[in-house]
Amino acid sequence: MTITNVSEIGDIGDPRIDAYVRLTDRQLRSVLDPNSALVILESLNVITLAVREGVELVSVFVERRHLERLLAELPSLSERDIEVFVASRAVMSEVVGFNVVRGYLAAARRPHPREAQEVLEGASRVAVLEGLTDVSNVGALFRSAAALGVDALLLAPTCADPFNRRAIRTSMGTVFQLPWAPAPRPWPQATFDALRADGFTSVALALDECAVRLDDPALADSGRVALFFGSEGTGLSDDVLSAVDRSAIIPMSRGVDSLNVAASSAVAFWELCARRR
Repeated sequence: MTITNVSEIGDIGDPRIDAYVRLTDRQLRSVLDPNSALVILESLNVITLAVREGVELVSVFVERRHLERLLAELPSLSERDIEVFVASRAVMSEVVGFNVVRGYLAAARRPHPREAQEVLEGASRVAVLEGLTDVSNVGALFRSAAALGVDALLLAPTCADPFNRRAIRTSMGTVFQLPWAPAPRPWPQATFDALRADGFTSVALALDECAVRLDDPALADSGRVALFFGSEGTGLSDDVLSAVDRSAIIPMSRGVDSLNVAASSAVAFWELCARRR
């Protein structure tokens, strides 16, 4: 397959690859002009998944020896007005994270956020995130949610951006695959109103003296369930804990009192989503 819109990049100082090398995540978001906002995709797997989910590519930046494979995986590149930048391995090695991206990068239009009601429609298992500020944890949670049967996610205003470059990479692209939306405001009252109106039972993963074990049969019989996960440091806020229908804990051994939110969410998703279906 041949393609004509290929440009050679001789060094990473070339301004044509600013989005890949120099622009911060805040600059990529282009708050003043959302229609110009970009996301950066890293690795061939993430790029192909994003395209399959309808994400619009603007350009790709690959090691020269990978061009043929890229075109084989994405033949539409030869038909669309998408810039293709190629570089030697030496140049690509100067790009941060080369060992992760394996010589494949792409810039794409940032998808517009969905509305909460849209992602809740038809969902029976929902994850609600409050205060997760570590982008890697957000990405890891998305990946577990996609793999273990979660239908949708709601993110409180204080959460890290799922379309952050590292979050996308950690999620393996599932941030484009799994429906999610910003939580309704004001937080958290509007979110609880929306969940209750749709018949959801709200369950906090929290070290609460009234919490039941995660494998309690009553949780499995709750119908539509919204699982709440709190920040890496302080957990869920008092406002959320006072509003949920119940709390649950993961039974621990050897004096360990809790797990990282990425790990605890995966356990919860397996027990209350994947295992129950």
